[in-house]
Amino acid sequence: MSWSPTFDELMAGCTTAYHLEMRDSYAVDYEAGPFAEWRAGYRHDPANRASWWRPWLDMVAGEVARGVDIRRARIVSEPVSEYTRFLYDGTFTNVAAGEQVRWLARRRASDIALPGNDFWLFDGKWVHWNHFAGDGSSLGEEITNDPVSAKLCTEAFESVWTRAIPHAEYKI
Repeated sequence: MSWSPTFDELMAGCTTAYHLEMRDSYAVDYEAGPFAEWRAGYRHDPANRASWWRPWLDMVAGEVARGVDIRRARIVSEPVSEYTRFLYDGTFTNVAAGEQVRWLARRRASDIALPGNDFWLFDGKWVHWNHFAGDGSSLGEEITNDPVSAKLCTEAFESVWTRAIPHAEYKI
């Protein structure tokens, strides 16, 4: 097995980091945690940054401050799932940290060649695959600099990004 950098190493050394999410839900705990709290009525307070998703948002803010272009595109079914509504309600925190976030209705992605898994793409060269089970639980990750995978992900992300609607304009 050849060496590959970790996600953190890729993020710390890149100039672009693009994330494509294509699931309508991820591992959901209906009894405890952020999703359960959201279902019970909790919403992030825009004025209370300390209560937001840490340490992720701190890392994003730091990387954006050093000049990294961080983009997240979400392909979603419409009407959106309850979990997508949860993500949507909290996305302002990602945007405040410096991520650019866009949404694309799944029906508008039918003619885009998409990989079979969510991914992060770093500098158009490294792909960090996220593998999930049917219930949304993580099955782990895989990191590769395979040029065929990188090309597929670059083309898929750019096609999605071009069609997707910026978070501030997307209404659910």
